[in-house]
Order: sequence, then C-alpha cells, then structure tokens
Amino acid sequence: DMENGQLIYKDYVNVGLAVDTPRGLVVPVLRDVDEMSIPQVAKAIVSTAEKAKDASYSVEDLRGGTFTISNLGAVGGSYSTPIINYPEVAILLVGRSRKLPMVRDDVIEPRMMMPLSLSYDHRVIDGAMAARFLNEIIGYLESPGRLLLAM
Repeated sequence: DMENGQLIYKDYVNVGLAVDTPRGLVVPVLRDVDEMSIPQVAKAIVSTAEKAKDASYSVEDLRGGTFTISNLGAVGGSYSTPIINYPEVAILLVGRSRKLPMVRDDVIEPRMMMPLSLSYDHRVIDGAMAARFLNEIIGYLESPGRLLLAM
C-alpha cells in the first residue's frame, strides 16, 4: 500500500500466467495454486491459456496475482529481464531450451539447458532467498520425481 507506506502480506498464492494472444500479452491469474495438485495445476494452465487466447476472460481474471510465470521460450526467446507485474512481488521468465556445451567432471558434453530469469521486489524478498528459490526450481526441473516427494 504505497499511500500508507505499508507492506501487505497475502495468505494465498495466486499465480499470473503470461499468455501471448493475438491482441497482445495478457496475464490471467490462477487462484489458490498452493492448494492444487500437479494435475489440477496443469488443467488450470490449459483452461486459463485457452480463455486468454479466446478473449473470454473478465477484468477480475486479471487481478489478484502474487507471482507471475512467463514463457518467453514459447515464442522463441532465450533471455530477457522480466518486469514485475505490480502489485505482485516477483516474476519468473522461462527461456527457450536448447542444447549447449557444458562441463561435467572435466568433460565437455551437450546438455539441454533452459534459461530462467527471476525478477523480484527487494523490499519484500532478499537476494539470498530468491537464489535459494531459483535453486529449488532448478532442482525440481532436474529431478521431477522430487515434486512427488515434496507433496
């Protein structure tokens, strides 16, 4: 609340999903994502993206996000600096996956790499916390079975 100089913590996790549409980028919100199972999140993403592309969403569908995920890779982009969607506190941008040479155990080998960019409001999130969060995401992407253990 900029007028009162207060930070308001939300007790819910509503994730904005940046969707490229014929009319431009829109960010509809998936509500209470923290209470959904992985299959429920997957279904919500599909239906939300379809509503956005068909322009069958309301203004309320675009409000109340706390965090946004944007997939620049879907349109062929690799790297970018995402801008936080105010009043949210962070945004994760996923770039296009591609094979790159990586060194593992002193051996250069091709590996599929997916760039991630995280922008966050330093008034709410410190850099060390953001780095740990991004490392957790990387860990889940490298070993998706960990998601099942985390539930």
